[in-house]
Amino acid sequence: MINIDIIQIRYFVEVANELNFTNASKKLFVSQAAVSKKIASLEDELGVILLERNKRTVKLTSVGQIFLKML
Repeated sequence: MINIDIIQIRYFVEVANELNFTNASKKLFVSQAAVSKKIASLEDELGVILLERNKRTVKLTSVGQIFLKML
């Protein structure tokens, strides 16, 4: 059974809109680490990668794009 909470969804949507963890965390008034952990736990729960990340960029994967549209 998948166990997702609304905070994970909220954080994912904000990062997906911003394509930036720092900007998303500022809008959410939480630490960047908190956002990263929640999104990582969401990805683990779903068993898919929603965001491609490196030190400079964040992109939605194709699965991430579909998931975002479903919300």
